[in-house]
Amino acid sequence: MFTFKRLFLALAILVVVVMIAIVVRTYYRYQVAEVMDVPVTEFTNAEYPEDPAGRSEWLTEYQGRRLKLVRKDDTHFDFVFEPLHDQVAKVIVKDVDVSLMTPSLPEWTKEDPGLERIALTDREWNRQQVYFGGPEDGHVEVSGGNGWEVENLYSVALAKNCLNAGLWELILTVEQDGQKKMYYQGWFTFPLGLYKEIFEHNTGLAYSKHWYYLEHWFDPAGMAMHLDTLREVEQEWVPLAKFDPDEPLMIAGEQVRKRRTTVAENIRTWGDFYKPQEVRYASFIPPGRYSVDHPWENEYQRLEKFERAVLRKVRTPASDELRDELELMFSSSKHPGKVRFLVGGIDIESIPQLSTDDYPKGLYMPMGIGVPPFYQDYTALTEDPPSKTGYFSLLLDEQDRWIDHHSFAIDGPVIHRDETDPNLIHLYLLSYERHSLIGHWVIDVSGPSEADATENAISSVSK
Repeated sequence: MFTFKRLFLALAILVVVVMIAIVVRTYYRYQVAEVMDVPVTEFTNAEYPEDPAGRSEWLTEYQGRRLKLVRKDDTHFDFVFEPLHDQVAKVIVKDVDVSLMTPSLPEWTKEDPGLERIALTDREWNRQQVYFGGPEDGHVEVSGGNGWEVENLYSVALAKNCLNAGLWELILTVEQDGQKKMYYQGWFTFPLGLYKEIFEHNTGLAYSKHWYYLEHWFDPAGMAMHLDTLREVEQEWVPLAKFDPDEPLMIAGEQVRKRRTTVAENIRTWGDFYKPQEVRYASFIPPGRYSVDHPWENEYQRLEKFERAVLRKVRTPASDELRDELELMFSSSKHPGKVRFLVGGIDIESIPQLSTDDYPKGLYMPMGIGVPPFYQDYTALTEDPPSKTGYFSLLLDEQDRWIDHHSFAIDGPVIHRDETDPNLIHLYLLSYERHSLIGHWVIDVSGPSEADATENAISSVSK
């Protein structure tokens, strides 16, 4: 009996100690103040050789900063990047509405567990890089240092990384040879206590019910997607669509820089992605960098056979006007079931006409519900908040269940109209982290015809 009492007392003390530790950890993890000092992490060239950014030769010449985060009201902050060395300038990004860079929800996804969960998951786990101008921008102030940054700072970007909640970065660029090149990059954690308050402000939801999957990846694959809540279908038809697996890869924009982060050999055509061979990518890991030591795999073999495209005219809760929806359907000889890629709530007629060489200038978007572009000017972000858009892009099975596109290794669509024929659209799929394109489809969007009622309404090439 004496031994049992001692054991019970020891367990009780342990429970109390653990509870106190949890309370203390929670306090420090979520504490807030009107002004907060936030450390900034920086990497040297040697520490981060995989970095695919367009680098200036001035990179690492202006290292050494810390962040003082100043709260102006419920959602607006000044990001004051203070120098630690005499040659480094103070850079302030003023009056930033952080609610626009924190998960929010379109009203029509609320009360639907599947849509709500996926909207929040993809909102956090997609990159959002927001640009501000140089010193002439009303949101940017640069002073001090040796004067070089005052004279040469071209743009400032704040990026919410596609990782755990709060992982952000600062990017400073200079213009060289007509191109924007990065001369500084620093990583920091936006305080989670503030993140929690803004999340609850944006969504009206209790953070305590959502914190785990926002701060730690938890795969919600299999969640039911009630598409009728996202849109109402007015018209549907099967268009002429073409996919040529023997077509050579197209490489432009950030895909050129990210060739060094693609871990694969002899991938020359679209069809090579769907063969039983290893195509892997450098993983994006905390605090927000690529690592070839952590290869990211894919499920591209499930896209082995392109079966058909479907076009729909839809109405979304975001607008009374008709919008477009496009679906691609795939099957595989090695995996059961179908894979369906959907992108909807878009206006095809407003998408630019471009050559295939200029595909990065088209609609270039992540997957999710009510998500912003990967890269966006701050003014455009304020004028078109993510929670107000009817855009969505999903990877689904035959039962409208969500497929985790992150582990599948698809990041989103690129769409543009043909440079000579506006009734043809070019759709490309972006790989994980946009390292590469993994396919190119050409689709006739001129509208349904009598032929669409027949089984021969589609002309696809799939080998």
